[in-house]
Amino acid sequence: MNLAHLVFVVMPSASPVIELSIVRFYIVYIYKNYAPLSLFFIFSLKMNLLKYLESIITVSEPLREKIISVSEQTFIKKGQSILNVGERCSDLYFIDKGLLRGFYFSEEKEITNWFGQEGEFAICFYSFISQKPSFETIHALEDSELTQIPYAALQSLYNNFPETERIGRILTETYYIRLEERLLNIQFKSAKERYQNLLESKSSLLKRAPLGQISSYLGITQETLSRMRAER
Repeated sequence: MNLAHLVFVVMPSASPVIELSIVRFYIVYIYKNYAPLSLFFIFSLKMNLLKYLESIITVSEPLREKIISVSEQTFIKKGQSILNVGERCSDLYFIDKGLLRGFYFSEEKEITNWFGQEGEFAICFYSFISQKPSFETIHALEDSELTQIPYAALQSLYNNFPETERIGRILTETYYIRLEERLLNIQFKSAKERYQNLLESKSSLLKRAPLGQISSYLGITQETLSRMRAER
């Protein structure tokens, strides 16, 4: 039996008992045959996060079990947001698959603040750390699969597993370095140099994100970006 067979209509019959038994049969069938696959898929996504963490610290078995228990999987469609301006960022998201963008409004114009892709975190650090309303929106540029850890769960990990504080420190340092690099690029580097840096660090963005969003990230006009692309 394949997935097509799972789409069915229970026709009116002489006995409601028969109809109920058919429904029960399909519920049991789906649970036995597809639920284990879903659980395996979700577990494999959590393993992506664990693999990343293991590149930073030694993950003990108790810590591994705790991370698996407190993390959840989120699947969002292209165009959907996981955080809006004015909302509190209450979760840390690890991108298993997909592409996200953080942006804010300036004089009614969208300004792209960052892009996040596979193997990176998506978060509004200001809102997450201060637990105050966010100044930016985070939304998906592609259908995305995320592993999320709530703020309270992360604080619990810090308190019960001191080694996880190293992860928090490294994430904060990484965020600060990227912020500093972005400010230096905009203030002191030419449009051509900014574009070259993007090619060297995240060249795939040119195929995955709209040019208008990339140009706002670089702090240049879309016409300038198009011209530089044509010159290559």
